Amino acid sequence: MSVKVRFAPSPTGKLHVGNVRTALVNWMFAKGQGGKFVLRIDDTDLARSTPEFEQGIEDDLTWLGLVWDERYNQSKRFDRYEEAAARLKASGRLYACYDTSEELDRRRKVQLSRGLPPIYDRAALELTEAEKAAYEAEGRRPHWRFKLEGRRVAWEDLARGHAEVDTTSMSDPVLIREDGLFLYTLPSVVDDIDMAITHVIRGEDHVTNTGAQIEIFEALGGPTPAFAHMPLLVGADGQALSKRLGSLSISEMRDLGYEPIAITSHLGRIGTSDPLEVGTSIDALGASFAFSKMGRSPARYDTADLDRLNAQSLHVMDYATARPRLAELDADLGEAFWNGVRGNLQKFADIVEMATIVRGPVTPVIEDAAFAAAALAALPETIDETLWPVWTNAVKEATGAKGKALFMPLRMMITGQQHGPDMATLAPMIGRERIVRRLKGETA
Repeated sequence: MSVKVRFAPSPTGKLHVGNVRTALVNWMFAKGQGGKFVLRIDDTDLARSTPEFEQGIEDDLTWLGLVWDERYNQSKRFDRYEEAAARLKASGRLYACYDTSEELDRRRKVQLSRGLPPIYDRAALELTEAEKAAYEAEGRRPHWRFKLEGRRVAWEDLARGHAEVDTTSMSDPVLIREDGLFLYTLPSVVDDIDMAITHVIRGEDHVTNTGAQIEIFEALGGPTPAFAHMPLLVGADGQALSKRLGSLSISEMRDLGYEPIAITSHLGRIGTSDPLEVGTSIDALGASFAFSKMGRSPARYDTADLDRLNAQSLHVMDYATARPRLAELDADLGEAFWNGVRGNLQKFADIVEMATIVRGPVTPVIEDAAFAAAALAALPETIDETLWPVWTNAVKEATGAKGKALFMPLRMMITGQQHGPDMATLAPMIGRERIVRRLKGETA
């Protein structure tokens, strides 16, 4: 059986770390199995869905490297959902309910006060045609519920092992609202059948829903896919993911300077037995993925890990890959420059500051004019790769300074900063003329 999975985001907002993790695991599983990844836009809510958010979803997935093999819009498939609903109505599995939200709320409160589970009592099944007509005359429109069989539904979950849900403990799910809008469940099942989806991979918060959905698959006569319910993300402290982190969109992360491979390596490996290191490529992540590596505990989302992986991805980036981006930032000073400073980058945009250190203008920081004069006097005429060790030894002889007292003032005078790339690499690139001017206290 060829593997086929789907990611079905709603174009009512931006992609964030939670749903991108779902997309990523689906993509990795499919690609690792030589299967297909389907992008299915859940735009059945026509009032809230927008073309801008839809385009944003495509842009974000493309930027991350999660390229899809097939693409669909659910808004173009209403006829299929109507057909499925008609079949379920004809078989008695989809029934009209005229209860208002206020009436349902009152019943739930009564059930709770009596120590009963607050599930729908199926009162609508007892309605006569005359009672239904009376409700219609009042202006009420029905919502439609799927009649559960009330049994233990079991499946072998790829992430959780054996799983069971007792549908007697659940309310019959609403599949169609009173305004005629299809809720997520029915279109999802119909599409999974029509598109031959073999595996449904999502968060463990959907486990209970799966019991009802399996009954719908069976009621429609379609094959039931395999399921995998992943542990959810939590913050670094083990608590629920904070609103700030949980709602951080991929486009915002891109604007903050995070690399795609750092994001995918982080989201793809947290909560697994794989080492939390940056992958060599998105394809390599897919090839190494297995549900057997996924733990049962919640996956900890720690931005410190993401920052580390982001820096790691830059430290190993070759010049050919970096060059077009360096050119965009007007910071392409050659391969030697890139190789010399990349190990100090946290975000790619940091390269602009590195380039400024080399070509200026830099305002030097001179705290000891006599030390600066001695350094200038000791500066060799010939500038090559031996400059830094030769020069620092000469300054040490002339001033008696050593260690931090020697190297820090020189760095501050030449770069204007206390920290940065290896001076043995930078100094020859800066060149004698700029070094001389900066030692004299000039901005150069």
